[in-house]
Amino acid sequence: MTITQWLIFILIIQFVHGLGTWKLYIKAGRQAWEAFIPVYNAIILMKIIKRPWWWTILLFVPIVNLIMLPVVWVETSRSFGKNEYLDTFLAVVTLGFYNYYLNYATDVSYVEDRDINPKSSSGDWTSSILFAIVAATVVHTYFIQPFTIPSSSLEKSLYVGDFLFVSKFHYGARIPMTTVAAPMVHDTIPVLNVKSYAFNDNFEERKTSLINKLQLPYMRIPGFESIDRNDIVVFNQPADTLLDMNDFTPDRNYYKPIDKKTNLVKRCVGVPGDSLEVRNGVVYINGQKNTLPDRAKLQFSYYVEAKNRTFDPNELKNRYDITDQMVLLNDGKTYYFSAITDEALARFKNHPNVAKITPAASEKGVRDERVFPHSPQYNWNYDNFGPIYIPKKGATIQLNLEVLPLYKRLISEYEGKKVTTQGNQILIEGLASATYTFDNDYYWMMGDNRNNSVDSRGWGFVPFNHVVGKPVFIWMSWDGLKNPRWERWFTTVGGNGERTSYLIPFLILLAAWFGFSKWRKKKKAN
Repeated sequence: MTITQWLIFILIIQFVHGLGTWKLYIKAGRQAWEAFIPVYNAIILMKIIKRPWWWTILLFVPIVNLIMLPVVWVETSRSFGKNEYLDTFLAVVTLGFYNYYLNYATDVSYVEDRDINPKSSSGDWTSSILFAIVAATVVHTYFIQPFTIPSSSLEKSLYVGDFLFVSKFHYGARIPMTTVAAPMVHDTIPVLNVKSYAFNDNFEERKTSLINKLQLPYMRIPGFESIDRNDIVVFNQPADTLLDMNDFTPDRNYYKPIDKKTNLVKRCVGVPGDSLEVRNGVVYINGQKNTLPDRAKLQFSYYVEAKNRTFDPNELKNRYDITDQMVLLNDGKTYYFSAITDEALARFKNHPNVAKITPAASEKGVRDERVFPHSPQYNWNYDNFGPIYIPKKGATIQLNLEVLPLYKRLISEYEGKKVTTQGNQILIEGLASATYTFDNDYYWMMGDNRNNSVDSRGWGFVPFNHVVGKPVFIWMSWDGLKNPRWERWFTTVGGNGERTSYLIPFLILLAAWFGFSKWRKKKKAN
């Protein structure tokens, strides 16, 4: 839906609410017209059901309102003496239309001095759990989201097993687009293994599906900083067409809303307006070698020919800091190492069992079909790529059949314009076009583990509307299930030099807080 369509939809809902409650408003000492005025009617309803005015805000927050609406339906019926379990059940399963029954078919009276406290321990627990979910959903959606590193594409900066806090407010929190979804879960509900949201993923039916039409248009609360080159960013994978995050061999493409595409974390090596090129795995921006932060360590894959014995994985990890995958090839003496830093390589060359080390890299000019733009016109691969211009909002490029493969998906999929060709002509929305002006900013995301990262080299540009947030803090880190990396607990993601753990200061402050709270309670009791 567009903003206008959503406004019309909300007005219709407000009218439906007014029709079903205006008599109840009168019985509560209010005016009938107050039940029909958008937003104002909710504020008045909060007074009627003896709840704080700020509940009105929660009623208009996507996802949170799915929890709040049933609560308000139940509270409304209870405000007119309907306190039985059956009344609660009917208020919920009828999606609030039980109030129509109370409004027109019964002679209920308003309970002005109603006790709003739960009548039982189970009711108290239910109320506490519901509002804990509401508070957590607000924090998760608009402020801080927990995130776990799933792969080694940013190894040395972020490890598999790092648990992060991702800031939503640095770049601006994105308003949820999918309005019918489970709170605080992404693509799939754990344990149940079912989709967490209501959406028709059929390509042929998605435009006409009612549930798809309930999607909100893209909106974002303004942030206080922009994405800088070399920032680590969490974003939704633009080309995600998997049924769920665990299904990497789909039988067909599945359409997903932007905010339900798989979350990835990569380094933004190119920002809007940059010209980017990859030479032997190294990124060049506008002709200059990209300088990474000192905590970032590039890693490349190598073939290592052994002399006469196997390598000890523990020795490699402890002595040479080689932690990623090692595979013995069929010849019985050559190993494939998926990720080695330059520092580790310099030391590893002197290992007594190393006979020869060869980079596992693709030659320039050898086309890799997996690489964007997936066109025979471009003989690019993961190690040698570009140059390519990263679009900036408002910038105009010359458009011809040679550059069309680079920008066709961007124009059609991300900017929503129909692109066709007719001979040597390019038609956009049916009009011949020799230039194109971009509507949005785009970014280029890559992993530091250059030969083992699914990134922009595979799918191309990342639109800003796919950006989720900025990782800012590592609150826990595990090497496997049994080995905590204590030195990484409570450390910042950004910064220079060696990481500083704030775990001990945090534990001291936590102990002091508990001690102070206990002392205050004891003093109050005396």
